[in-house]
Amino acid sequence: MPEVNAYAIDSPTGRYEKTTITRREPGPTEVYFEIAYAGICHSDIHTARGEWGETLYPLVAGHEIAGVVTEVGSEVTQFKAGDRVGVGCFVDSCRECEMCKAGDEHFCTGRPGTVGTYNSIGRDGEPTAGGYSQGITVEQDYLMRVPDEISLEHAAPLMCAGITTYSPLKHWGAGPGKRVAVVGLGGLGHVGVQFAAAMGAEVTVLGRTLAKRDDGMKLGASDYVSTQDADAMKGLRASFDIILCTISDGVEPDTLLALLKPYGVVINLGLPESGSASVNLGRLINGNKALAGANIGGIRETQEMLDFCADNAIRPIVEIIGADQINEAYDNVVGSKVRYRYVIDTATMG
Repeated sequence: MPEVNAYAIDSPTGRYEKTTITRREPGPTEVYFEIAYAGICHSDIHTARGEWGETLYPLVAGHEIAGVVTEVGSEVTQFKAGDRVGVGCFVDSCRECEMCKAGDEHFCTGRPGTVGTYNSIGRDGEPTAGGYSQGITVEQDYLMRVPDEISLEHAAPLMCAGITTYSPLKHWGAGPGKRVAVVGLGGLGHVGVQFAAAMGAEVTVLGRTLAKRDDGMKLGASDYVSTQDADAMKGLRASFDIILCTISDGVEPDTLLALLKPYGVVINLGLPESGSASVNLGRLINGNKALAGANIGGIRETQEMLDFCADNAIRPIVEIIGADQINEAYDNVVGSKVRYRYVIDTATMG
């Protein structure tokens, strides 16, 4: 079985250290690929630091993964050695339930349920380990093909940040004639702005300050407003068809609901540590507004998103780091000091 270098953390207050992990030889329908790049998602940090419930330590995080196939099982038909591929937030599901058959494997209701790329238990009974490593074995049905137009370092963050913003914008009809607000220009928001603009919507960014205004405009926004500017926010009331909120705190749902047109929707992507927020139901009822959530997408839609990025020149803005910088990178993400996605070069794992 392949033994690969990896970086793992062993407690909520621990630090990532170099280690080795064993990957299984690919079974008949499995693919083994060498990981080239792995993005750092805020979900990795929440999990590593024990902020979202039980964590299976030692943890090898990472669910924004891109690399090149080196070995395939005897019954694999979709991929071959040399193919450029990616893995997102999950690596298995039951494949038989209503959700799986509809292409929504991330909402699997059967057994074993949706198996996370890390911090989950796979069909082999072993904890799953993610992309902070140099190789991984995955069932072919849970891989995406990376279009030739997209470099692997840019493909990696799209496996989570990309699909997390693309899916709700598509579902709620972002397009010509629609006004979309994106709250927060961070790892998710800076990709969401590009998607909404490419879909044909008029895009406004709502940020705490105007520090990232130039970036927002270059990415496709037509306006950028500080949420701390009371007069500017008041002027935006009843303005938007869709509000995509990519932050977990800082703007109350009631404030965003006031910015919607009748029949508009606030889509929340950020999850507060407490998991709860209060909402004035009158704000929903007055105008037939909706408050929705969104949580990644299925394999088919993720591939669709990658192809859309290739066709529309959408790329995350990344900062390549070495594996020995993961701990520092985590602190920078929490402190909003990254523009806009850290991506680990796994070659630095030695």
